[in-house]
Amino acid sequence: MEFIALLSSGKGTWAQVSGLIKYGEWEKIILLGDDFAKQFTTEKPFEFIRIDLNKKLKDLKDEFSEKLKGKINGTEVALSIASGDGKEHMALISALLNLPAGIRFAALTKDGVIDL
Repeated sequence: MEFIALLSSGKGTWAQVSGLIKYGEWEKIILLGDDFAKQFTTEKPFEFIRIDLNKKLKDLKDEFSEKLKGKINGTEVALSIASGDGKEHMALISALLNLPAGIRFAALTKDGVIDL
């Protein structure tokens, strides 16, 4: 299953994404974020897609849709929205559902990676 995560604002949120990447077993990792998010590093290979997170909601959803089109091979993805705000989350979830792709929310807990 592909793993998709938004790298945005929020203290410590990149650590959640990093842990999900490290402890999850993913066929493909896609990280979305702005220019600042390009600084993110991890041991596993990933595809980074630059997004202008300052756009208005509809424009942001359209950019997510455009840049994710053709990137997802299966019918569902594991998604982390631990990082970011409500506008960004709504735009990303809407874009994924309209691809169409099902969503399983992924979280890292003391028991490991879980689906919510």
